[in-house]
Amino acid sequence: MRSGPLQNSLDDELNRHQFVMHHPQTKRKCTGIRAWLVISTLGQSHLEEVDKHSIMRRTGLPARDLRVLDPQLSYPSSILGREKAIVINLEHIKAIVTASEVLVLNSTDPSVAPFVHDLQHRVSNSNDTSQQATESSDTEMEVMERPFSITLTTNTEIRNSNPRNTVDVPAVKILPFEFKALEVCLESACKCLESETSTLELEAYPALDELTSKISTLNLERVRQIKSRLVAMSGRVQKVNDNMRDEDGKTEDSYEDLSYIKPNVEELEMLLEAYFAQIDGTLQKLSTVCNLTPSNHVQF
Repeated sequence: MRSGPLQNSLDDELNRHQFVMHHPQTKRKCTGIRAWLVISTLGQSHLEEVDKHSIMRRTGLPARDLRVLDPQLSYPSSILGREKAIVINLEHIKAIVTASEVLVLNSTDPSVAPFVHDLQHRVSNSNDTSQQATESSDTEMEVMERPFSITLTTNTEIRNSNPRNTVDVPAVKILPFEFKALEVCLESACKCLESETSTLELEAYPALDELTSKISTLNLERVRQIKSRLVAMSGRVQKVNDNMRDEDGKTEDSYEDLSYIKPNVEELEMLLEAYFAQIDGTLQKLSTVCNLTPSNHVQF
């Protein structure tokens, strides 16, 4: 058999092909295929192995946005609002939200499982609420068709010919599916940050008390390590806070590329307001503990 550069090249290619065929994970990596948990608007879920280009066509996202979700690249926390989708990279959550589904990476990770459960539960309950609202609307129509002078006012009140007889009908505002999913993502990330902050607090205060009662190299080093973790934690929380707002503190500008945001700006701001307060509270806790700990350059 002849040997030469061409033959060696063919042999190398054959060996590489055989290696990939016998190592499916390597094959998926080479072709950009990842396992995504797909959650529908009904709260139903299933796993799909999809390549990068299929995801791009499915969501309308460019390749650079998908890189934000790549765990190997270690991108900082970010929320990207695009025309047809929201890309969410917050702590343990790496997901794409569209009008019809949520695509979640790393769904088998134990830290992601509670988020998936909450999302499915929230979406399912929301569908039940939507159905009840529809049934309530049908009931109102039946009332309006009765032989009385009844009109539905802009204040969502039903009045008959007697002005003293007024029935208040609560207005039910159904948020877009994307907002519901975004809320669960933010809630899960905030819970994670709050939990880790509370854990650090429980470690920090006893360590500070010990250092106050007995100044030693060991106690000081322990407090220094805790402070380093507090500073790193503060950076993570601040990054999440920054990505929920733009530089001027406005929420709608952060999602201005989403075509359906403008008519729902008020609802979006109301949705995010509680999470702003929660994150600000977490930052305040971290700041308080950090200010109590000595600086790293303190020496005996």
